[in-house]
Amino acid sequence: MSTITTQDGAQIFYKDWGTGPVVVFSHGWPLSADSWEAQMLFLAGHGYRCIAHDRRGHGRSTRTWQGNDMDGYADDLAQLIETLDLEDAVLVGFSVGGGEVARYAGPGGTGHGCGSVCRR
Repeated sequence: MSTITTQDGAQIFYKDWGTGPVVVFSHGWPLSADSWEAQMLFLAGHGYRCIAHDRRGHGRSTRTWQGNDMDGYADDLAQLIETLDLEDAVLVGFSVGGGEVARYAGPGGTGHGCGSVCRR
């Protein structure tokens, strides 16, 4: 099982399939990374590296009393991207996952302020 440990000690589970340009998926409420399997299988079979994580409090990730807000979710996404050393990743999200991606990538967020594509 692949996990990262966040700065506050939460374990974040993730799937990492395929090779090539990177697509990072953020799931909706109250799902898990499993909700992206069809898209991940298709894209991984067509030359992409696909990564999806279980947000804290969801799926196989740690249930915590803190960090369960957009800032915390965006921080976890930033730590996943940093830990996996991802560059030029396309970020995809829906529902809460869309908010997580927007908070990470947008101005004032924890990411690189780069819109829908992460560039370091």
